[in-house]
Amino acid sequence: MPPLLIATTNLGKLSELKALLADQGLELTDLLQLGMDLAVAEDGPDYDSIAHRKATLYAAASGLWTIADDTGLEVDALAGAPGVRSARLSQDDPSRRAELLRLLAAHPRPWTARFRCSVALAGPRGEVALGRGDCGGEIVTQERGDSGFGYDPIFQEAGTQRTLAELPALEKNQISHRARAVHDLLARLARGALPGSPLSPPSIG
Repeated sequence: MPPLLIATTNLGKLSELKALLADQGLELTDLLQLGMDLAVAEDGPDYDSIAHRKATLYAAASGLWTIADDTGLEVDALAGAPGVRSARLSQDDPSRRAELLRLLAAHPRPWTARFRCSVALAGPRGEVALGRGDCGGEIVTQERGDSGFGYDPIFQEAGTQRTLAELPALEKNQISHRARAVHDLLARLARGALPGSPLSPPSIG
């Protein structure tokens, strides 16, 4: 069976998706291995549309079944921002976190928030299935933890005193928005959402 392409150049996402798909019995490949770098505009109105666009474009270009995601952080004090613009709030992860805290400084705490993720699986003939997941919590002022990426060091999971960056990878990959989106995708596939899919029913905890 041909490999499944993971369509991201974000090394944090790539690591998580490889771990989440490790029990599928598939060969996995990625854009770096294939030397692919398409110009995919991430300007859709929602996570579903952006994940759908990434997966279908890379599937068509590679001829491989492809999985891609789009993720955003929605903060209630900012009326759901930065949302689909989370990755474009600033130039890199540290400056994005700093800019988010700057925007929140005038608002009373707690700064409740949630990560939302859409995962799209696309076939080379244009067939697509989507999965969705979220993870609730709040933004904290001090960065904690040296795992994770993006906003993880300032996002404290609901009901805990730990940021996502303080969680071991195995634990994060059981409760994160991305894990839940992949689980939802696999559950939809198990119900026949995409005949011929190379992925099998859910086995994520």
